[in-house]
Amino acid sequence: MRYLLFIVLIVVMASCSSVKVNYDYDKTVDFSSYSTYNYYSDMQSGLSQLDEKRLLNALDSTLKARGYRLAEEPELFINIMSNEYRSAPNNNVGVGLGGGGRNVGGGISVGLPLGGPNMQRSIQIDLVDAQRDALVWQAVAESGLRENASPSVREDKLRAVVKKVFSKFPPKVK
Repeated sequence: MRYLLFIVLIVVMASCSSVKVNYDYDKTVDFSSYSTYNYYSDMQSGLSQLDEKRLLNALDSTLKARGYRLAEEPELFINIMSNEYRSAPNNNVGVGLGGGGRNVGGGISVGLPLGGPNMQRSIQIDLVDAQRDALVWQAVAESGLRENASPSVREDKLRAVVKKVFSKFPPKVK
C-alpha cells in the first residue's frame, strides 16, 4: 500500500510541475534577420508587478544569451498576456473489490479524486515585427502555480517557463 501511495504521489507531483507549450509562427519570415527587441510600452501582462519583473528579467537574459539586444527602435516587439485559472482534478485512484464462485459474481469500484482543483497559469508571448506590425511568432505556456510559493520558487518557475518557451525559438523554418 505504501508503494502504491508513493507512486501516486510522484505522478501527481510530476504532473503539477510540467510546463506545456504550444507554438505558432509565420513560416514565411526569415527569423535570422532580427537582432533587436523591446516590449510594448502599454503591455498589460496580467502578472503582479513582481512576477512581471521576474519574467522580463528571465526573457532579457535568455534573449541576450541568444545574441538579441534590447533597443529603443527594435525589429521585434514583445507582448505578454497572462491569466490564472483553476483546473479540475484529473487524477483518480480506483479501488475495486470483487468476488465470485459457482457462477455468481459481484464487484464494487470507487473512483477517488486526488486533491482539489489546481491553480494553473497561462502565459502568452507574442513577437511582433515592428516594421510591418505583424505577429510573427507566438507561444502559449501553461504550468502549475502554487499561490503561496516563495519569491525564489516563483522566479525559478518563471525561468523554467521562459527556457521551455524559447527552446524552439527561432523556429526551424522548412
